[in-house]
Amino acid sequence: MGWLSAGDGYEIALVDGRVAARATAGRAAGRQLKSLPRALRDHPEGDRLRRFAEWLDRHATACVAQVDSWMVSSLPVPTGLLARVWPDEAWQSALRDLAVVGDDPDEVGFLRGATEDGELRVVNLDGETVRLSPLTVTLPHPVLLPDLDDIREFAAELGIVQGVEQIHRATWQRPEDLDAKATEIREFSGGSFRSRFALAARASSLGYRVSGGYATARVRDGGRTVEASVWIGEPYWEDTVETGGLTWHDHNSRALPLREVGPVAWSEGMRMAAALYAGRTIEEGKNA
Repeated sequence: MGWLSAGDGYEIALVDGRVAARATAGRAAGRQLKSLPRALRDHPEGDRLRRFAEWLDRHATACVAQVDSWMVSSLPVPTGLLARVWPDEAWQSALRDLAVVGDDPDEVGFLRGATEDGELRVVNLDGETVRLSPLTVTLPHPVLLPDLDDIREFAAELGIVQGVEQIHRATWQRPEDLDAKATEIREFSGGSFRSRFALAARASSLGYRVSGGYATARVRDGGRTVEASVWIGEPYWEDTVETGGLTWHDHNSRALPLREVGPVAWSEGMRMAAALYAGRTIEEGKNA
């Protein structure tokens, strides 16, 4: 966005998400000012730019949330859709350098560009830039990526920084020796918080839904929707509370035996439970 006239002697523009001004006359002409002059603080153009900056922030947040949803669910995304949104800086920031998989599930690459005709530019794991034109691609959840440690090492060599947490997302593998009847994980239970409000606020700040006495994460895994839940205490309870057990339920609210929980739902449920537990109150003199 260019500079806009804002009264006699000044122009304003959005610079790094904030309204900035520069003089158009005098010795400071053409130079950006360190602060916004008093005369411009209530200028209509300044208000318009501030509202636009707020909209840009909301748009960027929405793009990240959508791409994160595609990745967590490993949903096929039309290549044509990626091509249409790529020119938008917010979409591009969320999508750039994500690991993608096209027609060959064993061929993983990092997304670097998309053309108007639906062709993707990808850096493969041999370090070569290739062009792909599949009808759809997936942005796989990292727990589904083969040789994840090698992919992380290669990404570090390339200096890849992702706008959506994917390859460096914390993951958990479901153990093979689970009790056939077990439906609950207690590994992250017992985390103490000064109030139920504090624990619920932590859950919300991490992006999890709070419903009744639970923090929940809904995940699409293997073609079905599964909800992971962690007990966080009765609503309106004012005293100290502790995190409870982690469980998973299907779309009929049936508690799933742990052996039936898919890899993505397992990993995302454990990630939620661990993140909540990490914010617990630790008494002085006790180990974390």
